[in-house]
Amino acid sequence: MLSLPHPHPASTGPRHRKPLATTHHHRRRCTFTIAALILPGGGGTPRGSPPNGGKLILPGSSGGGGGGGRGGGLLPRTPPPTAPAQLYQPFHPPISPLPANFRNLDLTERLAVLRDRMGRWYEYAPLVSSLFREGFTPASIEEATGMSGVEQNRLIVASQVRDSLISDDFPEDLLHHFDSYGGPDLLYELRFLNARQRLKAARHTIARNLEAKGVRELARSMKDFPQRRGDEGWDAFDRHSAGDCLAYARFRLSREAIAKENRIPVLERSLDVVETESARARVELELERAIKKAAGVEVEEPEDDVNARPAVPVVRLMYGEISEASIVLLLPVVKETDGVEAVDLAPRRSKTDADLGIVEVDKGWARWAVLPGWAPVMAVADEAVVIELADGRVLPWRSADKERVLVVANRKRKEVVDEGIYVLEKGGKLVVERGNKLLEQGISQAAAEVVTVVRPPKDEQDVISGDEWD
Repeated sequence: MLSLPHPHPASTGPRHRKPLATTHHHRRRCTFTIAALILPGGGGTPRGSPPNGGKLILPGSSGGGGGGGRGGGLLPRTPPPTAPAQLYQPFHPPISPLPANFRNLDLTERLAVLRDRMGRWYEYAPLVSSLFREGFTPASIEEATGMSGVEQNRLIVASQVRDSLISDDFPEDLLHHFDSYGGPDLLYELRFLNARQRLKAARHTIARNLEAKGVRELARSMKDFPQRRGDEGWDAFDRHSAGDCLAYARFRLSREAIAKENRIPVLERSLDVVETESARARVELELERAIKKAAGVEVEEPEDDVNARPAVPVVRLMYGEISEASIVLLLPVVKETDGVEAVDLAPRRSKTDADLGIVEVDKGWARWAVLPGWAPVMAVADEAVVIELADGRVLPWRSADKERVLVVANRKRKEVVDEGIYVLEKGGKLVVERGNKLLEQGISQAAAEVVTVVRPPKDEQDVISGDEWD
């Protein structure tokens, strides 16, 4: 038998002491008798060890493998050794956005760089962002460096725009054009353009040596050009050309001039920046007509000009107008994707009780529009149908916006005449076209004639007059 002495009292937990009155106590040697001590191991049973699975058996316990009786006499087996611990991998912070020559500067030195504008502007611009991350505000940075909040924002945005220009399509020697102190003012104006537009605008800026005001005009014209689809002369200009976008913006501006002689200098400026041949021909034609008009020469207007435009009312609903109207109309609505068959299938009024305001229709329908009882709509209420268009820019007027509109049409009048505007189906969708264009295409019958166009309410009231139609 193997006898183990009780550990020394000093190495164990607290001892049970006798009362303080006792001055002497005897140290007693306590022993336990152990049947066997099996070291932890795996697999088979070592020679000379009992077949008990390597358990440490205390007196009073059962020698079986956790058999009957209370199992408190069995100590759990020591778990097998685990795999070697993985080495600690320290956290690596992301690479600092600061240039290498600024990364080791302390706070005082970084503030000094901004205060004295030491280095190129795009090199010390990231210092402003780093100060923001450390709790600085634009006001506190301005107090420490003298750099206003406007200049801080301009530096940050311009540096981001500059980084977006760095590519194989933009040589480095062109990029140096913006390294001067005025570079942030130029690049800041390109912030609203996408990556492709920025490249073209930056090249045009360098080629024309534009100042900040000119870059602003260029960027706005490029941003606005896609929104003018369908406007007068839009098809002649190339949307992928920065010069054409700017030329078209000036072309449109010339048509808004009140005095005829004021159109000439604007068109000349448009002709100065145009790039494609089709756009140049369109501007030259407009300039020739403007010169003749300014000289008092009578010029024959084309068919699609102001004098030939039909006057179809285009109205914008006002908030609360329907609830305040003395008469309202309930008209069936057809989506533009439903096709011309839906226009014919939409219900018609079969009976009206004017005293009680009860209206009966000849068939059921899912979508209806409630409109004020305007006189043009009231006159065709029995045959009226509403076509819902998702984008008002598909309509033939120059100042159309990207918004949903309702086109009220009269199904009783299908014969196309030169002065009217009609609803018909093209490519599986309902579209609105002028009568003279349909006659040129040999189309004499349409689905319905447009009575009025209704736009949704908004805070700013605007009216499209008859001469706004293309």
